[in-house]
Amino acid sequence: MKKLTAIFAALVLAGTFCFAADPAEGFWISVDEKSNKATAGWEIQEKGGKLTGQILSVADQPQDVLATGGAGKHYDNFMNNADIGTLPSVGTSWIWDLQKHDTGKWANGYIIDPGDGKRYKCRITFHKADGKKYKHDTLEMRGEVGPFGRSQFWKKATKEEASALR
Repeated sequence: MKKLTAIFAALVLAGTFCFAADPAEGFWISVDEKSNKATAGWEIQEKGGKLTGQILSVADQPQDVLATGGAGKHYDNFMNNADIGTLPSVGTSWIWDLQKHDTGKWANGYIIDPGDGKRYKCRITFHKADGKKYKHDTLEMRGEVGPFGRSQFWKKATKEEASALR
């Protein structure tokens, strides 16, 4: 009986490690790299083997604001070719189709800036807090156009924090 219990415990433990969420998944606060101010609360999650990201709240704007900066813009592989300017900033998955390259590293997907409707290639890399360069768990979100791009460094948050920006 003790052997059976030990085997069962080992299987449960192994299953926990096999199905653990990727560290990039969870709740994050995007931060403007120039002002260092929070811009939006995000939920990043894996769906069907791809990483997606949806805005849960936006800072300094009404929560029902539409992405009017993208009015008239359409992308074949985004929201059934919807007009970006008709979509709400909160509740829309602006990050989509990222493929896993390694634990905490995703690429070959896209992000749309709801402020202007522009689409960028997207890479996401999780950085564990090390007490030096990364004071807290950080998500590096890199948007790229061809060989050019820029990174934002997002802060780990709770669901409540990511949902509470106003």
